Amino acid sequence: MSLNDPQWGNRGGSDEPGGPRRPNDGPPDLEELWRDFNRRLNGLFGKKGGGGGNGGGDGPRLPNIDFNPRFLGGGIGLLLGLIALVWLASGFYIVDASQRGIVLQFGSFKEATEPGLRWRLPYPIQSHELVNLTGVRTIEIGYRGSERNKVLKEALMLTDDENIVNIQFAVQYILKDPVEYLFNNRHTDEAVMGAAESAVREIVGKSRMDFVLYEGREQIATQAAKLMQDILDRYQSGILISKVTMQNAQPPEQVQAAFDDAVKAGQDRERQKNEGQAYANDVIPKAKGTAARLMEEANGYKQRVIATAEGDASRFKQVVAEYAKAPEVTRQRMYLDTMQQIFANTSKVMVDAKGQGNLLYLPLDKLMQATAAAAPSVAAESQAAPVARPAAPVSSEVPPQLESAPRVGGGSYSSNARDGSLRSRDREGR
Repeated sequence: MSLNDPQWGNRGGSDEPGGPRRPNDGPPDLEELWRDFNRRLNGLFGKKGGGGGNGGGDGPRLPNIDFNPRFLGGGIGLLLGLIALVWLASGFYIVDASQRGIVLQFGSFKEATEPGLRWRLPYPIQSHELVNLTGVRTIEIGYRGSERNKVLKEALMLTDDENIVNIQFAVQYILKDPVEYLFNNRHTDEAVMGAAESAVREIVGKSRMDFVLYEGREQIATQAAKLMQDILDRYQSGILISKVTMQNAQPPEQVQAAFDDAVKAGQDRERQKNEGQAYANDVIPKAKGTAARLMEEANGYKQRVIATAEGDASRFKQVVAEYAKAPEVTRQRMYLDTMQQIFANTSKVMVDAKGQGNLLYLPLDKLMQATAAAAPSVAAESQAAPVARPAAPVSSEVPPQLESAPRVGGGSYSSNARDGSLRSRDREGR
């Protein structure tokens, strides 16, 4: 069965075109649908009649449209109205909470809008730009992305002591005024990079190499942030510097080995200084203590000598007074005291008898040794028996060797076994 068969798609249906169809009808007839479309199109454009056509009713027919001026003018107006509506709707835009809208009228600044749904005159009268105020922006000086990707043109800087250092740092900033950011400078981000590099070079040029590499990195970052903010405020860039971070600071690679040796030498110097300071802290207090002790001993000796001298002077005055009363007795007493002091420090005494040629020998050294040998036994007995005992009386008997010795000055000699001294007693003094 071909498509041109009049029974195709119309089996069991009504014989009249457009007639009612029974519920058991098959698929819709394409020709009937086409004819129905033509009728509706002709009715829309004001042409009466439904069939019209090109001869037969079986084949497809194209619509015969009659254009009149009234319909043409109404369609163009409708189309222009639709275009105007779309053009006006293009002026709506949305500003997020973190953004600000900048409206431009014929390319110049018109106004700044707050977050929300906004409308402006459509292009080309007005346009808008959205600027993010809360987003943190970052620029890198001396490197890109990673510290290994060095940009030596930006990183190499000269210090105050004429040394070259390699400095890499990052600058983070936000926008505080979108109007200044967009209109006062042509390339604001490049201006921030230039201001950052200029500020750091100025600070490094006034500092020494050791200060830049070690203890002064935080101070340099703080000073650089302040100086950059001053420069950008003079430019009226609308930028607020939030943080400057020193990523790396080291000498150039060509002199890294020599710099490491210099650092080790400096560390050795500091270590030796610390050792010397520790030694000084140990020796100086001892020396000060010794000096203080010597001073105290000297003061004590001074006081002792003064007191002895004063005592000797006082005793001499008393002796003078007694000598004036009894010169002979005082002279004899002084002689005996002097001889006692002399014999107390000697171990052998030789006595010459006057006129008889007898020489008396006193073995005081033997007596002193016997006394020293007897002292340990006495000490042992005192430790074994701590009960105090009365000391044995020292014998005052004159040895038989001294019985025949002549008496000097009318006196008599006696030997003391404990100290080995020779004593004489004057009978007249008794």
